Amino acid sequence: MIQDSDIKILLQKFVKNQCNSLEIEQVIAYCKSNNLTEDFPTVEEIQLLLQDLPEMEKMTADKIFANILSKSNEPKVIPIPNRNRSWMKYTAVAASLLLLLGIGISYQLGNFDKSENQILTGNEITLQLENGEIQVVSDKTKIDVKDSDGNIIGTQTGNKIVYNKTASAGKLVYNTLKIPYGKRFELQLSDGTSIHLNAGTTLKYPIQFITGKNRQVYLDGEAYFDVSKDKLHPFVVNADELNVRVLGTHFNISNYPEDEMTDVVLVEGSVGLYEANKEFDAENSTILKPGFKGSFDRKNNNISTKSVDTEVYTAWVDGELYLRNMSFETICKKLERQYDVTITNKNSRLANEKFNASFKEEPIEKVLSYFNDVYGIQYTITNKQVTIK
Repeated sequence: MIQDSDIKILLQKFVKNQCNSLEIEQVIAYCKSNNLTEDFPTVEEIQLLLQDLPEMEKMTADKIFANILSKSNEPKVIPIPNRNRSWMKYTAVAASLLLLLGIGISYQLGNFDKSENQILTGNEITLQLENGEIQVVSDKTKIDVKDSDGNIIGTQTGNKIVYNKTASAGKLVYNTLKIPYGKRFELQLSDGTSIHLNAGTTLKYPIQFITGKNRQVYLDGEAYFDVSKDKLHPFVVNADELNVRVLGTHFNISNYPEDEMTDVVLVEGSVGLYEANKEFDAENSTILKPGFKGSFDRKNNNISTKSVDTEVYTAWVDGELYLRNMSFETICKKLERQYDVTITNKNSRLANEKFNASFKEEPIEKVLSYFNDVYGIQYTITNKQVTIK
């Protein structure tokens, strides 16, 4: 438990979106305790942190706050010291207060940089419009997706957004979807391309494409693409330093910032891999065939290929977790993303050990229990903190 004297520093980090997952849980636990002492920052102190940032429009803030209040099942008042009562008179729950702060600050900061420690407060899927407005996406609702002018451009039903098929756009207007740890989502672009987004993934894409131009999207994280065929308009996925170019095909890209490699696994069709700062040239690009994986080494800009079992790399689309000859260190990363947990491995001997296992929609407790039963790995789980002994 954090001390009262530490809360000011920790909340300052939270407001700036610099907390790791453990620190976020500490802040939430502190506020839930209602122990808001004189060490709790005033609104003036928080404003000082944000004085150089663009201000959120009042209408947007009101909509977010109303949305949070409407979703709360147990509204209650949180006692706040008198000096802070002008800041906020009431809220739904302490976690909702933090969610409001998190969404608000995310809106002001743009929230789609590539910071390795960036974690979405409240574990909500978000859709960012071209004007910077951020909308929280609930997988339990059906709503119209609108552009910044209020025009309907698509429909969100459950865990999927489908954009309307329309005529070519006059200019590119982008939306950005961000999927937090522990969740997956599906997207259908205006050209009919279907994309499955894995946990911890951000995708930036045009709501409409332009005739005569490549259909280009930008990926951080992992996604499975079923690209609608269009020979006149190549589909290009930018994964930082690597571009993946296709005309119409099925493939998977894993481009998490903490990984050393960007992996492209081809299921069907043909794809070309080339450096993002260069123009596509079929002769000087790496062309993958179905059943092959292309790996881009970010350190030396080298691309290597090998034959693989594509199911191992695409099973996540159906909620399955395939681990084949995989190091325990890599397994821990996958488990953190899929289950939204933090894993601390205190057994250094395990880090490079290789394991094999398969799971389908299993809770984290059962996955870890398997490793304990088969491999004798000892562990403890406290809330979302997993410690390997």
